[in-house]
Amino acid sequence: MKQLDEVLTAISPKIRALPFSVERTKYVMERTGGMTTSGNGSGKRELAGKRALVTGGSRGIGAAVVRQLLDAGAEVLTTARSASSTVPEGAAFVEADVRTRAGAEALAAAAQEVLGGVDVLVHNVGGAQPYKGALAIPDDVWQDALDLNFLASVRLDALLAPGMRERRSGTIVHVSSAAVPTVAPPFLHYVTAKAALEAYSRGLAAELASFGIRVNTVSPGRTATPGGEATREQWARIDSGPGQDTTTPPLGRDGQPEDIAHAVLFLMSDRASWLTGSNLVVDGGEFPRG
Repeated sequence: MKQLDEVLTAISPKIRALPFSVERTKYVMERTGGMTTSGNGSGKRELAGKRALVTGGSRGIGAAVVRQLLDAGAEVLTTARSASSTVPEGAAFVEADVRTRAGAEALAAAAQEVLGGVDVLVHNVGGAQPYKGALAIPDDVWQDALDLNFLASVRLDALLAPGMRERRSGTIVHVSSAAVPTVAPPFLHYVTAKAALEAYSRGLAAELASFGIRVNTVSPGRTATPGGEATREQWARIDSGPGQDTTTPPLGRDGQPEDIAHAVLFLMSDRASWLTGSNLVVDGGEFPRG
């Protein structure tokens, strides 16, 4: 308990509290009879009463996921590495670097302090920069890619899934990448980490299924986000090595953050109550899988 108290004392100044209370949420639900029109198109607040943690929720896919969860009635805590980051209105925020064990522990403690526990966990944070080829990727960059895109999920799951197991209820979504099967050398550190994440996610799903916890993966294709655009510009400046595919996906457009968020919300909802260990690829047909 002393160690937890020390962590909570350290992180408390970094938490922006939820701008609404449990009492206010209860009041809204009583007035609407538990039903309201929401942005997810379901016609009800299907995650009302759920406590959600989304990593990397200040922009792009993460921010879209936060908005979808809020629309569905969940209380949401999200993160970014910068204290100056802005997040969707209605969400609580904590500055956290999930690449380290200490960062994961601080985030888990913040979730306990702000939400009282986590019912819904979305591992969205991730990314990497391209190199001229696989052999040009330095050791420290390999380690950083593994910490951010794989081990961050492993560490946070280890801290939060036991609470779900005790309650015999919970949902976890890991965000991977539809590009994993391409194994492009300039991004080999990234797709290797995401391939490990997908294998880990299936294994964790098998372990936790008997406790009523569902674990699934969403794999986005090329999506119009600030981070994605910056990465594609970096790749275009590389002088040698395999080039990126700039053709339009078969469905005729790049993905939008909301496309991915809809998939995440589906997996979090009771509509996916018989789905676990799955990988939902949302890529407009960009990377067909056999």
